[in-house]
Amino acid sequence: MALPSSDRERPLILLLGPPNVGKSVIFNQLSGMDVGMANYPGTTVDYTEGAVELHGNTAKLIDVPGVYSLEAESEAEEVAIRMLNRQPELVVCVLDALNLESSIYLTLQILRLKLPTVVVVNRVDLLAETGRRLDLNLLQEELGVAVIPTVAITGSGLDRLQQIMAETLAPGPRQLPNRVAPSWAAAESIHGRVLSSQGPVSDFRQRIGDAAMRPWPGILIMLAVLTAVFASVVGLGMALRNFILLPLVREGLIPAIVALVQRLIPPGLLREVMVGEYGFLTKGIEWPIALVMPYVLSFYLALSLLEDSGYMPRLGVMLDGLFNKMGLSGTAVVPLLLGYGCGIPAIMSTRALPSRKHRRMVALMVSLSVPCMAQTGAFISLLAARSVGALIFVALLSASAVITAGVVLSRLLPGEHPETVMEIPELLLPRPSVIGKKLWMRSKHYLGDAVLPVVAGVAVAAVLYETGLMTQLGELLRPLVSGWLRLPEDAAVPLLLGIFRRELTVLPLLNMELNALQLTVGSVVALFYVPCVAVLAILIREFNYLFAGAVLVVTTSSAFLMGGVIAHIGAVFF
Repeated sequence: MALPSSDRERPLILLLGPPNVGKSVIFNQLSGMDVGMANYPGTTVDYTEGAVELHGNTAKLIDVPGVYSLEAESEAEEVAIRMLNRQPELVVCVLDALNLESSIYLTLQILRLKLPTVVVVNRVDLLAETGRRLDLNLLQEELGVAVIPTVAITGSGLDRLQQIMAETLAPGPRQLPNRVAPSWAAAESIHGRVLSSQGPVSDFRQRIGDAAMRPWPGILIMLAVLTAVFASVVGLGMALRNFILLPLVREGLIPAIVALVQRLIPPGLLREVMVGEYGFLTKGIEWPIALVMPYVLSFYLALSLLEDSGYMPRLGVMLDGLFNKMGLSGTAVVPLLLGYGCGIPAIMSTRALPSRKHRRMVALMVSLSVPCMAQTGAFISLLAARSVGALIFVALLSASAVITAGVVLSRLLPGEHPETVMEIPELLLPRPSVIGKKLWMRSKHYLGDAVLPVVAGVAVAAVLYETGLMTQLGELLRPLVSGWLRLPEDAAVPLLLGIFRRELTVLPLLNMELNALQLTVGSVVALFYVPCVAVLAILIREFNYLFAGAVLVVTTSSAFLMGGVIAHIGAVFF
């Protein structure tokens, strides 16, 4: 999909604003389902394009990548400037009511371009909770353009926005913005005049938010939050697995599938591939749905709570000192935490980091030893009931490897370590409606993007097992699997399946009789093993084939080196 040319037939409207301001929610509300993703030519930056109906006329609406300024210091900012240079018929600038000063600074830069502009102030519903009041009429006077308050998640104010957009696009004289030179001093001055305090409503919340960013008691708060996240992921996930999904799948769904297949398919290879030892209609459903999905759901619930509360940026501030020792800034905590959900959005979110060096560092750290949530769920399923010590060891090894990789990469990779500014949102109580929507969207993403590859991988294992090729594969890899890693020959299968999905490096181990040391070795190999095909594809797109190949070499060699070392050291003591 290409950007519209200068002779476009439909008016072009750009939706522009800082990241995480609700801009994409406004885009979805205005354009409905008629949208498409595109990659801006010559960059890795994506934008979304759709159509919006304005009083019977159709306009082209583009959700521009989120930016904090138009100073061309990042790829996203360069793309935003190039889109603005297309001379759109209208720019809708979305401001964050909770972080108004920086939003005003961006708006002043846009108004300097003398393009028809409408200003939206989103999240005004949350502003009252902070004890502040925004004078919208005064802000409109200061900027010289229409200002519309909205609550994107409920659709409040969007009808008024569409009306103003239609009026702005209509022929006739247009309102010109005030000529205020864009500067932080000007933004601060406007911010001070239009925003006033109504009382100490958020005083307690503000003190908690500030305390979370100081070493004391911030470290205690961080440990308490991370402990609560870990306990809720394991506890809630295990309850959901043992009391709901596992009985439902093992006692209800799978017996029904097996009975149906046995009635329709005669004995032979096809039936065994479908419902045999590695049947893709049995294990392919049980593994991703009953064993992994409970932990995925509980993790996404915890992650959504952290995001919506505003704690994640504060965690970044808390860890900024540690990250600086690795040559990074606290902003890197966001993609690293996202990596525990899925490596793909984690790597894509590195676009917000201040330099290409930082992007490559975090992408390699995520690929090396940050297990995605599906893989983490597989670890918990494998280790929690058999060896809690092994589970804790793998978790500590993952964290240690991330830190070590950061320190080493900071010295090996060329590039500067620029200073970064982190915007800290208000600390808020998570909203159940928003948490529910996030959980629903992420659950659909897991079901669509994870389950089918697992079924395909299990189908490959079933064919290998039923045709005897698995035995031959075990013989071929015996020196590596049985000799160096000291695992059963059948453990060669996960090494093949892990290429499809990372959790498939772990799940087949559930069917093997392994002691505590072998469980640990298998988990360590799985932790460092190659990223799945989808992650490799993202690495190629975001960087290049050379970088993706380097990641492949580093992860594979680390997996077998660490697994073998632990196997041989452990054999001395156990």
